[in-house]
Amino acid sequence: MYDLLKDLRIVEGSAFVAAPLGGMTLAQLGADVIRFDPVGGGLDYKRWPVTEQGQSLYWSGLNKGKRSIAIDLRSPEGKELAVSLITGDAPNAGIFLTNFPQSDWLDYTALKKRRDDLIMVQVQGTPDGGSAVDYTINSATGIPYATGPADDPAPVNHMFPAWDALTGINAALAVVVAERQRRLTGSGQLIRLALSDIAFSMVGNLGHIAEAQINGAERQAIGNRLYGAFGHNFKTRDGHEIMLVAITHRQWRNLVTASQLEQEFNKIETERGLKLDREGDRYQTTDSIIGLLEPWCARYDLAELASIFDSHGVCWGPYQTFSELVNHDPRCSDKNPVFSTVLQPGIGEYLMPGSPLRFEAEPRQQVTPAPQLGADTDEILATILGLSAAAIGGLHDRGIIAGITAD
Repeated sequence: MYDLLKDLRIVEGSAFVAAPLGGMTLAQLGADVIRFDPVGGGLDYKRWPVTEQGQSLYWSGLNKGKRSIAIDLRSPEGKELAVSLITGDAPNAGIFLTNFPQSDWLDYTALKKRRDDLIMVQVQGTPDGGSAVDYTINSATGIPYATGPADDPAPVNHMFPAWDALTGINAALAVVVAERQRRLTGSGQLIRLALSDIAFSMVGNLGHIAEAQINGAERQAIGNRLYGAFGHNFKTRDGHEIMLVAITHRQWRNLVTASQLEQEFNKIETERGLKLDREGDRYQTTDSIIGLLEPWCARYDLAELASIFDSHGVCWGPYQTFSELVNHDPRCSDKNPVFSTVLQPGIGEYLMPGSPLRFEAEPRQQVTPAPQLGADTDEILATILGLSAAAIGGLHDRGIIAGITAD
């Protein structure tokens, strides 16, 4: 990890995607992120995908670079330990990232009494604190009705939790911004970040709200076509699927040159009275363009097409399964400095991504795996809260804390 956020300590109480991703983003930039969980693991500790032994690949994927402490959060003693960590008095501490509800002991006002300049970023489902997850927010965005085959009116969900991902990154940004303000003013604050606000804001940023209000238009599903420009999937002679895109003028001209179909495209322009150098005109003639490119692509194997496209600067990409991505794409391998093959305790060695940010002045460091649950309990209590070995032993004896959990 980088040391860009060195000495910044963040306590994380979280589950699922958005909040853990926010903490991991900060950890991979050098922050000391301490995740607290119930003894035995929280709601997402066993979430799929899992190994044959039941170890969650999901949990380890979203908690790389953090430290872990396991506490009985139902007991008064356990709650007090968590609160003491959250409100610790170190200058670069006092930052809490969570998606847990503001209960009595996790209420910002109550925590602020323990540390006046506390920064707390709370991820919520909806602005009023209502329950929601990515999949229920996504269904309300309108996007599922614009996704899927053009001849099927049913909404189609996608498997990627886009709103969780964007919320997680924004949560990390909120921590950095609030911490900078605290350094400038001495004041902490509560920041609430709702999944629905992230989702609906992005729908607006992409013009969909204005399209509905100003144009009175309803976006329809168009399959794998690219709205407003040219883009579609094609099959190669050896049975592979590729995606071709031409958004810019240069991308279109490169595709025309590579395919050697300029005369045929000129004929379309003459017949339709359009200019295919304009992306909107390309969109209007997508059927005709597909009719020319489909048989042309089918004449070549994938390797041949790749050579033709790459030599002409065509914007394209292969469709790949996850296994094909891992086994054949050098961008997802240790040839790419974003990735390293790392030993994850309890699971084994596999490819792990570090921070995708590339700072020219900062050398990349080894990716740090996720901690085992409770792996840092004793060290955190001793070094941060100053508990003696006898006090820590007593907490273990009473089941208030736990070390590494054997599953």
